[in-house]
Amino acid sequence: MAENPIDKDKVTETPASLLYAHNVGGALIKPTDSKKIKSNAMSAMVQQTNAQMQQIYEQAQVLAEQANKIRRRVEISEKIYTAQIAFQPKIGETYYLYEKADGKETVSKVGPRQWGSLMPFKAFVASVRLLADHTWEVVEEG
Repeated sequence: MAENPIDKDKVTETPASLLYAHNVGGALIKPTDSKKIKSNAMSAMVQQTNAQMQQIYEQAQVLAEQANKIRRRVEISEKIYTAQIAFQPKIGETYYLYEKADGKETVSKVGPRQWGSLMPFKAFVASVRLLADHTWEVVEEG
């Protein structure tokens, strides 16, 4: 058997394991830039998580607004149920909450625009509608 004229350090028994083409017709193999790949992946991840965080923030804003409306509805309902009411309110009807000169509240069927300049109360607090569950929906605040 003839001896291989190529230096043993320049030859491999497993050419498929080489990181480069081992013959003239071999495919060009370029090493990947792992830092660039990681940088692009990190950039995409940051962009995606920022978009998701913005969406969650917007959802939280909506929930906070809903919570504030419910809180205000409870406050107004408490004022109404401690106020003077000289009639039986009907479900679905709109009524008007006023503050009297002595600081107490009263509920009226007469709206603030109907009084004109002769409004007998210190301040208009809110227009409210009685709901079927006997809570009050705030229609307009004074």
